[in-house]
Amino acid sequence: MSSLIPPEEGAPSPSDLVVELDPSVFAHPIRRDILHLCVVHYLDSLRQGTASTKTRGEVRGSGRKIRPQKGSGKARLGDGQSPMLRGGGVAFGPKPRDFATKLNRKVIEMGMRVALSAKAREQSLGVVESLAWPGMKTNPLANRIKELGWTKTLFVTGEEQIPEGLRRASSNIYRVDTIKAEDLNVYNAIKWPRLVLDLAAVEWFEQKLGKPALRSESSS
Repeated sequence: MSSLIPPEEGAPSPSDLVVELDPSVFAHPIRRDILHLCVVHYLDSLRQGTASTKTRGEVRGSGRKIRPQKGSGKARLGDGQSPMLRGGGVAFGPKPRDFATKLNRKVIEMGMRVALSAKAREQSLGVVESLAWPGMKTNPLANRIKELGWTKTLFVTGEEQIPEGLRRASSNIYRVDTIKAEDLNVYNAIKWPRLVLDLAAVEWFEQKLGKPALRSESSS
């Protein structure tokens, strides 16, 4: 375990402390197919689906035949809204639609277990006792993050609110962000090179994704 705040002189080093992680959450077998399903499901939900074109029936104009059927020496044409004409309608063009796909909740939960386990296996998962940070200035936090080697890090807290000091001090640091455990998804979990969880976040994930939670759901 590490500490975001530098330890005081004479205090025990945070690296001497060990946190026992639930193997059902942080040591799950790696399933790339599950990760792929979860990532595609999340990205589909972000698609706006607002592209829209007009069909020939929606283009403004007269329905009169623009030239005779025969005798002009040119191709046969109907009205001016034909898709073959410039300014006419679009054949088989896009219309507003919802790109969101459905995925079972249990698959999404398994995806989160796989993502956290992959980070733990890659040694890209850190745990701190707390993410509280004294002060709100960016420079001290940036120096501390650089000292710990935690650049490109997503801090995850299990508290009801993100610690105000960390939120404000990290807002101007490049490739550093903070999020609540309940808002973390599989895409962000594998996108960020490093995750740092506080003890409250570890407890939240173990209660949400651990085996005891699965037993209680099955019994109910």
